[in-house]
Amino acid sequence: MRKRWLILFSALCLFMGGCMHEVKAPRPNPEPVETPKQPDISTQEVFPLTGLPAEGAVNHRVIAVMVNNHPKARPQSGLQKADIVYEVLAEGDITRLLALYQSEFPKKVGPVRSARDYYIELSNGYHALYVCHGWSPEAKAMLESGTTDYLNGLFYDGTLFKRVSFRTAPHNSYITFANIKKGAAEKGYLLQDHIDPLPFRIDAPKGEQADKIDIMYSHRGYAQVQYKYVPDQKSYFRYSAGEQTIDYDTHDPIQIQNVLVIAAKHNVIDSSGRRSIDLVSGGSGYLFQNGIVKQIEWENVNGRILPYENGAPVGFMPGKTWINVVPDLNIVKW
Repeated sequence: MRKRWLILFSALCLFMGGCMHEVKAPRPNPEPVETPKQPDISTQEVFPLTGLPAEGAVNHRVIAVMVNNHPKARPQSGLQKADIVYEVLAEGDITRLLALYQSEFPKKVGPVRSARDYYIELSNGYHALYVCHGWSPEAKAMLESGTTDYLNGLFYDGTLFKRVSFRTAPHNSYITFANIKKGAAEKGYLLQDHIDPLPFRIDAPKGEQADKIDIMYSHRGYAQVQYKYVPDQKSYFRYSAGEQTIDYDTHDPIQIQNVLVIAAKHNVIDSSGRRSIDLVSGGSGYLFQNGIVKQIEWENVNGRILPYENGAPVGFMPGKTWINVVPDLNIVKW
C-alpha cells in the first residue's frame, strides 16, 4: 500500500511540474509609439480676396461699406484695410467707394454714404453684409425686399453710427467695426461664411509699361484719379485731385497691387442725376499690375467683376485690388 502511494505521489509531482513549465510569463507592455505629427495645413491657407497667407480662420463674412468720396469727405478712414474697393459714379461727377473687408478690419470706417442699387449688386456678389447711411428709391426697394443683409444709418444715427464734429452732414457719419458686429448680432446676421476665392497668379505680368494711370471722371480736378506705381513697394499709390489718398487716422497711404478699370454703360434715370449702370453685360477694360498694363474683357461672374483674356480668367496679383468703373475707356490714360 505504502509503495502504491509513493508511486501515485511521484506521478502527481511529475504532472504538476510539467504544468508549471507550460505557464508562460506575461508579455511586457510595448513602449508607446509617438504618432508622427501631421503638417499644419492651416499655414498653407490664404485669404480668398487677397490671396495672401492667412493665420487662423479665413471664413469671416465679407463686410461691404458705402464710403463717401466727396472732396469734403477726404481723407477717409479705413480704406487702407479694404481687400477690394469699387469706385463708381453716383450723381454728377462724384464717385462713391464700395469697400469690401474680409482679411482685415480697421477700427472704424467712413464717412458712410447712401446706397445705390448697383453698389448693392456688387456687394451681393460676395454675399456681404452691406453697410450704408441712406438710400435711393431703387436701393430702398432692393434692400427692403429681404435679399440682402444690411445696416442703414437712417435707423441707427447716433447709436451704431456716430457723427463726428470735424465734418458737416452728410459727410460726417462713421461706424466702428465693433458696432457693425453689434448690429449684426441684433439683426441675427451671421458673420461666418464660405467665400469662393478670386483667381490669383504666381507669374509676373507681361506687356506695356504703365507706371502712371490717369482717370478723368470730369475736367474738374476733384473728379480726377491717379495711380503711381512704386517698384520697390510693388504697389500703386492712389491720388485724388493731386492729393495722395491716405488714412485720416493713421496717415497710412493706400497701397494697391491690382488696378482694374472697366467700361460699362451709364444712363441718367431721374432729375436728381441718379444713374443706372450696366454691370452685367461685360465689356472692355484694362488691368494694371506691377507697372504693366494688359487690355482685357470683363465679365460679371455671379455678381463679381472679373478680367478675362481670350475667354480665360486673368489672375490677380496677391494683395489689394481697386476696380474703377468708367463710362468710357477714353477717359483713361497712362
